[in-house]
Amino acid sequence: MWVFLNDRFVPEEDAKISVFDHGFLYGDGLFETFRAYKGRIFALSQHLNRFSRSAEQLHLAIPPFSLLEARLKETLERNQLKDAVLRLTFTRGENRHPLRPDLCTQGTWVITARPFSGLDPELYKHGVSANIVTTRRATPTGTGPFIKSLNFLNNVLAKLEIDPEQIFEGLFLNQQGYLSEGASSNLFWIKNNILFTPSIEATILEGVTRDAICTLAKTNGLIVEEGLYLPEALLFSDEAFLSNTGIEIMPLIQISGQKIGSGKPGRTTQILHQAFQKWVADKTEPETIPF
Repeated sequence: MWVFLNDRFVPEEDAKISVFDHGFLYGDGLFETFRAYKGRIFALSQHLNRFSRSAEQLHLAIPPFSLLEARLKETLERNQLKDAVLRLTFTRGENRHPLRPDLCTQGTWVITARPFSGLDPELYKHGVSANIVTTRRATPTGTGPFIKSLNFLNNVLAKLEIDPEQIFEGLFLNQQGYLSEGASSNLFWIKNNILFTPSIEATILEGVTRDAICTLAKTNGLIVEEGLYLPEALLFSDEAFLSNTGIEIMPLIQISGQKIGSGKPGRTTQILHQAFQKWVADKTEPETIPF
């Protein structure tokens, strides 16, 4: 695979950064993950806007959008990929003086791509399980989850709490005990034909796919409510699902050993996923379909 590193494309075995890079030493940087369908990067401007907001919070000077967009598309082309996942990583750069970010004069940026056409269809057919983990979501200060930074240790700890052979995702509660999000996903559930999802105040990363799903649901006449919810709201819902750039809309049928609804993927979840897939395939605005 070809990797874009700073100003050129290099073979992946030659893609190396300095051991003095602040991203390596301190997690001082950002990343963003993109999904390409048939050569088109989904929600590209929304992802770059979030990347820019995070960079502003960390006082990082990132390249202009036009250059980022061009290099992302070129990475697809160089690797002869149409359906893929791309990752853009940007750090403050190299500096040999301990904890002196002000002395980093040039950032490091990397773009990688890998072929990806989606997860096993059987997962969507049967649904997946999640556990509520003991690791709590950090309060929204400093590099809280609203910034997609390289400081991802809470997410790593959540994944270490689950058996990936049995459990698909670990779910966070925030410091106050409200539902937050998954280690690598946003969380939704449906009760009485209303779509619920934790709000920004629940200490979540505002997912690009999450926002797209909310738009899609509203377009199709669903009421969408965002707020602070205790775990019981999810446990006693009719159906639930997880979302992110890679999984799209994944039915969630069990939480910490307790069945959700019928214990099978819900009808509204399935309709939303079908509508989402049609949306990204047709490159159109979401059309109205009956629930």
